[in-house]
Amino acid sequence: MLTRIRSTKTTNTMSSKGKVCLAYSGGLDTSVILAWLLEQGYEVIAFMANIGQEEDFEAARAKALKIGASKYVLVDVRREFVEELCFPAIQANAIYENVYLLGTSLARPVIARAQIKVAQEEGCFAVTHGCTGKGNDQVRFELSFYALQPNIKCITPWRLPEFFNRFAGRSALLAYAAEKGIPVQQTAAKPWSTDENLAHISFEAGILEDPDTTPPKDMWKLTVDPQDAPDKPEEFTIVFEKGLPVKLIYEGGKEVTDPVDLFLTANAIARRNGVGRIDIVENRFIGLKSRGCYETPGLTLLRSAHIDLEGLVLDREVRAIRDQFVTTTFSRQLYNGMYFTPECEYVRSMIPPSQKNVNGQVRCSVYKGNLIILGRSSETEKLYDPNESSMDEIGEFEPTDATGFIAVQAIRLKKYGRAKHERGEEY
Repeated sequence: MLTRIRSTKTTNTMSSKGKVCLAYSGGLDTSVILAWLLEQGYEVIAFMANIGQEEDFEAARAKALKIGASKYVLVDVRREFVEELCFPAIQANAIYENVYLLGTSLARPVIARAQIKVAQEEGCFAVTHGCTGKGNDQVRFELSFYALQPNIKCITPWRLPEFFNRFAGRSALLAYAAEKGIPVQQTAAKPWSTDENLAHISFEAGILEDPDTTPPKDMWKLTVDPQDAPDKPEEFTIVFEKGLPVKLIYEGGKEVTDPVDLFLTANAIARRNGVGRIDIVENRFIGLKSRGCYETPGLTLLRSAHIDLEGLVLDREVRAIRDQFVTTTFSRQLYNGMYFTPECEYVRSMIPPSQKNVNGQVRCSVYKGNLIILGRSSETEKLYDPNESSMDEIGEFEPTDATGFIAVQAIRLKKYGRAKHERGEEY
């Protein structure tokens, strides 16, 4: 059940061009866009999703109404975010370009779904957002909007010449905000853009657009600098059922099982130990490269523990097929904003069957930015047999069988080697 908080401001809407629902973050871009939409004659409903960001929602409400929004609607989507997006991503070991855990991408489907619902309830003819014309999020949001409500109109300020020519850079946005008396956190000294949710925070733009510029220490928000993290390792255990985290045991025996609380606890452990920072240049869906810095604390712990457990309990061919198709395809679909599509629905249906045997627990330790696996075990899955694998006893495995196995594998290699020799080629 989504929790909604509404605040209404009395406004004169007689001359309004119509009512639009703005995805409002409370930050620089969307605050300027809210004021600009009012200048254009629209009535604006400021929609905000509580997706676990560390935000003063009351201050955001007050700011939206002060700027001129006719209504502020806050929707709590944290549980949907964890259960419907983050946990399946852990099951699939989702990752983009081998390093990015898709923290921003994962949040967009539940935000878009909640925004469309609010737009419908408030009688809005259009939705709007603050995504730039060069980024991925415009694609993610708008494809989701059109799938969820095919006849919705979408106003895209950052793709309108009358907007982007007026606000050519962040300095122009800051100047406009100052002119309108809009308080913002960004400054000329720290102009980077951030996006935060329960799973992560991203940093882009400003000085970060130079990929050779080291992020300043005070930029990072969620995690302790690894150098400043505790000098003693912290141990914990994550229990999985069918590939889903169902229990986290920490601090000498404390247990948490509720999905949201479990995720928050994993976040807290990782954050205080400096785990989850990355700094990358990635390939955007739209065709441009982008430099981004990310903090993804709890998701890093949960995904890494899940990968480790699969080594113990998951059949190698199932794992290979899942890795080659489901993991890569689902990750790309998430990144490209294709969540509400028939192909993504199909791929998502393939995740649970691969996870029916992923049951067990992983003992972990975190220390100064590093995650260390201490051990893993499973009471239900016995694919690993210590007697068969032991170097100290033969067990049921017959060593002489390996001779025939190698001989069969070598048939084509011998033919290949002879052919190269006959052609005078060398390896």
